[in-house]
Formats: sequence, structure tokens, C-alpha cells
Amino acid sequence: MTWSFTKMQGLGNDFVVVSRSALPEDAPERARALCDRHFGVGADGLVFVLPSEKADVAMRIFNPDGTEAEQCGNAVRCVARYFFERISGEKRELTVETRAGLQRVGLEVSKGRVVAVCVDMGRPILKGREIPTAIDRERVVEEPLEVDGARFRFTAVSMGNPHAVVRVEDAPSFPVEKWGPRLETHPLFPRKTNVEFITVRSPREIDMRVWERGVGQTLACGSGACAAVVAAALAGKAEREATVHLLGGDLHIRWDEKSDHVFMTGPAEFVFEGKWPGPE
Repeated sequence: MTWSFTKMQGLGNDFVVVSRSALPEDAPERARALCDRHFGVGADGLVFVLPSEKADVAMRIFNPDGTEAEQCGNAVRCVARYFFERISGEKRELTVETRAGLQRVGLEVSKGRVVAVCVDMGRPILKGREIPTAIDRERVVEEPLEVDGARFRFTAVSMGNPHAVVRVEDAPSFPVEKWGPRLETHPLFPRKTNVEFITVRSPREIDMRVWERGVGQTLACGSGACAAVVAAALAGKAEREATVHLLGGDLHIRWDEKSDHVFMTGPAEFVFEGKWPGPE
């Protein structure tokens, strides 16, 4: 008995995607096995495409360490393309159920193929306790933080999952692997946090590197790119619409002033199909 899976990626943020009728009880164990880059398939997360009573499709995502994430912007784009091309083939406007709530998705389709995906990531959560952080304020902007003798300033944003956005002098060369894990597990973040290191190049251009909670450094993070634009705008360093340059490519982010929703547009690509031993 085997599991059929599809390997997908959004700007190099890669996932093992499995379509199931229900979430298996051993999902965390499966994530640890499948995501291992030496003994498994290798991925930044295991994504389950599931039926939904509330939306067109449901998504659950597990990190390589077996923990479950509330949502993932790059994974939502992959799920939307998977659903359109492998399951539905009809609707170009979808709703995806995640643990962070329902997300609306628009598909740009050419000759039956999805060429771009726009996700309504919803309103950013800015209250310190709700993100969550240990700071009880309406907004946590450019907050000082010290770890191992180094001093940073971070802005806290939740896009359904927690983010700490840190401005640095040169994001592309910043030692993410040194400071990412230290900030992820800092006592200020009771459920740990994703960490984005950003450099604002211009009001509409942001360089970003990311350390993802439960994953490590990845080539891209969709919710992190959204958090980066929100944080830069809150600090008065960027406009509410910007291109975020990540190691895996670019995402276009727009924080709509009228609706307060954040919209993310980017690609989702198929990589290969495969089978993995396990119960059907």
C-alpha cells in the first residue's frame, strides 16, 4: 500500500502535497519522514489537501519537525493550483480553509494552466497578545530585543501565524542561520515565531530572508512577505504595496487601505509525482 504525492514549490519553498479524504492520525510522523531531505522526499512541509464543509477545499500543513502550522501563504498557492488542475478544473475563484480561517484565492489561468495565484491573506493581527507576544500593547513596532549580547528591533505581525520582522542593514548577506533560531525561541514569543530579516531598498522594494518556525531557513515565505510589508509600512519605511525579493524569487504584496486585507500574488509550480509506502 502506498501514498501518492505531488511535489510542489512556490519560489523554492517546497512541499509534499497529498490529497486525502481525511487527515491521518500519524500526520506528524509522516511529516518528519517525508520532509527529511536525506531519508525522505525532502520538503519544507507536508501539505494535506482535504474536503471542506466551509470552503472549496481544506489545507493542513505540518512542518519537518512534526509541528502543525496555522497556515502558509506559499502552500495556499500550491493547494489552489493543485485543486484547479487536479481536482476541479472549473472555478478560478476559490476559498481555502486553513487553521487560521478561510482564505480567498484568485487564479490567473492560461490554456488550462495556472500561471499566477493571488491570495487574500486577510487582515493582519497587530495586538501584541493576540499575535502572540509577551507584550501587551495595541501595536508592537520597532520594539527593542536583546539576545546573546546582540540588540535588534522587531515589529510583530500575525498573518494567522506569528512573525517578528527585523530590519537589518543588508538582508541578503545577514547570518540568518545564527540569529534565526535564537529569535524564534526568544521568551517574548510564547508560541515561538517566524523571523523575517528585511532591508527596505526603496518604498516599494524590500529584500527579505526568513527563518521559519519549525522549519529553519527557507527560500521564501508568503505569510512572511506579507508581514514584512505590513511591518515596513507601520514603521514608515515603505508603502503599503511593494515587491518582496526573496532567495527563491519575488512576491507582490498589497496591504489594501480600504479593506485592511493583505493580498499576495506569486507562482506555484509542480515539480514531480511519486509514491511513498504507507496506508491508503
